[in-house]
Amino acid sequence: MGKISPVVAKYIINSSIEVDGVVDRPDVIGAIFGQTEGLLGADLELRELQRSGRIGRIEVNVETKNGKSQGEILIPSSLDKAETSIVGAALEVIQRIGPCNAKIKVNRIEDVRISKRTFIIERAKELLKNIVENVMPDSQEIADEVSYSVRVMEIQEYGKSRLPAGPSVDESDEVIVVEGRADVLNLLKHGIKNVIAINGTSIPEDIAELGKRKILTVFVDGDRGGDLIIKELMAVAEIDFVTKAPDGKEVEEITKKEIHKALRSKITVEQAKLEMSPRTEERRHDIRKPQYRAAAPSGRSGYRKVRLSEEQKTNFKDMLDGLIGTRGSYILDESLNILGKVPITEIESTLKSLTSGIYAVVFDGIIDKNLISAAERSSVKFLVAMDSKIDDSETRVNILTSADLE
Repeated sequence: MGKISPVVAKYIINSSIEVDGVVDRPDVIGAIFGQTEGLLGADLELRELQRSGRIGRIEVNVETKNGKSQGEILIPSSLDKAETSIVGAALEVIQRIGPCNAKIKVNRIEDVRISKRTFIIERAKELLKNIVENVMPDSQEIADEVSYSVRVMEIQEYGKSRLPAGPSVDESDEVIVVEGRADVLNLLKHGIKNVIAINGTSIPEDIAELGKRKILTVFVDGDRGGDLIIKELMAVAEIDFVTKAPDGKEVEEITKKEIHKALRSKITVEQAKLEMSPRTEERRHDIRKPQYRAAAPSGRSGYRKVRLSEEQKTNFKDMLDGLIGTRGSYILDESLNILGKVPITEIESTLKSLTSGIYAVVFDGIIDKNLISAAERSSVKFLVAMDSKIDDSETRVNILTSADLE
C-alpha cells in the first residue's frame, strides 16, 4: 500500500490471490485487465477508469512457495462505494492466470477516509492538549493561583510540635481543630483562620494546652477515621464541641457552604459522648435490623411499615443483585413490574415528575435524606439500595439494604 496515493483514493479493494503454479506480477495484472474487459460495460472498463484516474495503480504482491504462488492485490478507487464494490466483485470471476488455475478473493473494501478521520481526531487531541498546557491561563486560574499562594503564606507553625495552623489561633477565643495541613488550607481558603491541625493520629501536647485556655471545636472527616480521632481527643484534651464533614467527604474537599453548615451543626462534647457510647451504637444497630415489622418502635411519628413477603424479598434481592456496578435503578409498580430503568442521578427528578403509581425503587447506590424526601412526596412504599444513611424509624418509607435481603 506504500505506493498508493491516499489523496486520490477513497477506497482500497484488498484481495488475496492463490495460483496453482508460478506467476509474476505482470501475469496477474494482465489477467485482471484481460478477463474483465467488456464485462462491466463501457462506464466501468478498468483501462478507461485507470486512464481517467478513477482507478489508481494496481499493486500486486506475490511470492512463490512449493511451486504455488500466493499474495495480495490492492486496487485504489475514487469511484463511489457501489461502483467500487462492483469492480471488486469482478475480480473474483478470474479463474486462470496464464496456464494456471487461480482463485481471487476480495477480503475487504477499506474506506480510506475513516483512517484519515482517525488521524485527524488523534492529532486534534494532541493539539488541544498542547493548547491547554501551554496557553496563557484565564483570569480565574490566575486568581485561584494567587489565592492559593496567599493561603500557603498564611499557614504558620504552632507550638513545640510545629503544627500547621492559621494566623488567628493565638488571638481567637475559639479554635477549630482539624486533622491535617490540607484541611487547614481549605478553611483558610474560605476565610476561617482560627484553625489548627493535629497533623497525625497521636494528639500533640499543644492541643491539650489549647483546650485549657480556649474553646475547642473538633472538625473531622465524615468517615470512621474521624470518629476515632474524636474519641482520642476526648480522652486527652478538653474538647467543647464536635462536628463532622458530610458522610464520605473530607474536610479538605468540602465547599464553603458545607463548611459553614457543619460548623453551625456542631454539638456539645457531652452529646457526642452519648451518641458514640456502646449502648447508643447498639440501639442504632437494632433500629436498622428489623425491616419487616408492622410498626416502628420509635421515631418522629411512629410510622407504620408495610410487611414484606418472602416473594417480595426474593424479587427485590434479585433486582438489586442485577444492578450491582451499573449505577442504575428500577422504578416498580405494586405488582413489582418494572415501569422504567433510569440512572441513579435521575431518580429524584423521576419521582418528582411521577407523583403517584410508584410502589418501589431499587437502585445501585445509598439512600440519603434528599431521596427520602422525594420518595415521601411520591408515596413510595419501598426504597431498596446497597446501603442507607437514614434510620427507617425516621420515615414512613420502608428502607431495605443489601444486608437486609441476605
